[in-house]
Amino acid sequence: MNVDTAARTSRGPVRRAERALAPDLARGAMLLIIALANVAGVVFAGEPGLDTAPEGADRGLNFLLLTLVHARGYPVFAVMFGYGIVQLARRQDEFGATPKQVRTVLMRRNLWLVVFGFVHAALLYYGDFLGAYGLVGIVTTLLLLRRGDKFHRIAPALWALSAVEALVLSAIVVRRILAGPGGAAPLPVSHIDSLGAPGYVASLLDRLGEWPMHTLTVLPFIMITWLGVWAARRRILEEPATHRTLLRWTAVVGLGVAIAGGLPAALVGAGWLHVDEPTAGLILQLHGVSGMFAGPGYVAVFALIAIRVARPGPIVGALSALGRRSLSGYLFQSVAWLILLAPFTLGLGHRFHSPTVTGLIIAVAVWLATVLLARLLDKRKQAGPAETVLRRLTYGPRA
Repeated sequence: MNVDTAARTSRGPVRRAERALAPDLARGAMLLIIALANVAGVVFAGEPGLDTAPEGADRGLNFLLLTLVHARGYPVFAVMFGYGIVQLARRQDEFGATPKQVRTVLMRRNLWLVVFGFVHAALLYYGDFLGAYGLVGIVTTLLLLRRGDKFHRIAPALWALSAVEALVLSAIVVRRILAGPGGAAPLPVSHIDSLGAPGYVASLLDRLGEWPMHTLTVLPFIMITWLGVWAARRRILEEPATHRTLLRWTAVVGLGVAIAGGLPAALVGAGWLHVDEPTAGLILQLHGVSGMFAGPGYVAVFALIAIRVARPGPIVGALSALGRRSLSGYLFQSVAWLILLAPFTLGLGHRFHSPTVTGLIIAVAVWLATVLLARLLDKRKQAGPAETVLRRLTYGPRA
C-alpha cells in the first residue's frame, strides 16, 4: 500500500483538540533533562558525560546530574512512545480503518523513524534514539499492540522483577561499600570517538560505526515502551483524575527508586565516596537499572500537574507547545551541540573555567530557545518542521 492509498483508507495525524495535556507537558519539560544529559556527554566526549575529577561546585553538579539526569530522561520518552502507538492505533480504529491498514500506517511511521535516526546519527549526533524507537515500534506493532489485557499484565510483572534486581544490586553495593577497603576508582566512562574527533568528516565516519552499536544497546527499553502501551490501554494520561492514586504511588515509588539507586553513583561522581574499580562498575550498573524507574515516575508527576491545570497559562502552554514538537526540539539540540561544542567548530565547552558549568548553561539556553520557537509556531498554528516531514511521509500530502 502506497502513501496516497493509505491517506484515503486511514485518517491523518492527531488533531490539536484531541491531544491530552499530560503527555505534551511531560515531553516539553523533559527535553531539558535530555539536553542536560547530552550536553555533558558532548563536552566530556564520554558516556555518561561527567568530569571524573571534579572540584568545587562541579562536585555538586555531578551529584545532581547522576541523581536526576543521566539515564533518567530517555525512559520518559520511551513510556510516551509506547503510549503514543496505542493512541495512534485507537484513532485509526475509530476512523474505521481495518487492522491491516492500521498496521500499515504504524509500520511506515516506524520505518521512517529508523531512517530519521540514521540520518540524525550520521550527520549530527551518535547518541540517537530515533532509530531505536523505530525498531521498537515495529516490534510493538507486530507483537504487542493487538494483545488482550491478560497478556499485557506481563508488563508490570517485568517491572516488579526489575525492582527486585535493583534491590539485590543495592544490597550488594552497600555490602561492598561497608566492607571496604575503599579505593580511588572513578565511575567507568566510555570514550566516544566521534565527540572528540578533530574534523567533521572524521566525526561522521566515527558515528557511522557508533550508531549501530548504540542502537543495539538501547533496544531493551522495549520493556519501558511496553509499560506505556499498558498505561495507554487504560487511558491513564487522558483521564489522570480518574487514576490519581495510581499516579501518586507511581511518582513516589518511581522517582524514589531512581534517586536511591542513583545515589551511590552520584556520591562517587562527586568525589564524596571512594570505592575500588569492581564496586564502581556495580554502582554504575545499579545507576542504569534504577534509572528506568524515573520514566513512569516523571510521567506521573506531570500527569498530576495536568490535573491541577484547568487552563494552561503561558509557561504550561509553552512547554506543551514544545511537547507537540518534541521531535523538532530534539533535533534542534543536536544541531546546537555540533555548532557550539564540537572541537572543530566553536568548541565552547572548554573555553571557560568549568566545562561542566559552561555545558549546563548552554543546555538550558538551547532548551529555552526551543521553548520560545515552539511557542511562536504554536501561535501561528504551525507544526514543527520535523513533525511535518514525518507526517507527510506517513500519511501522505493530505496530512
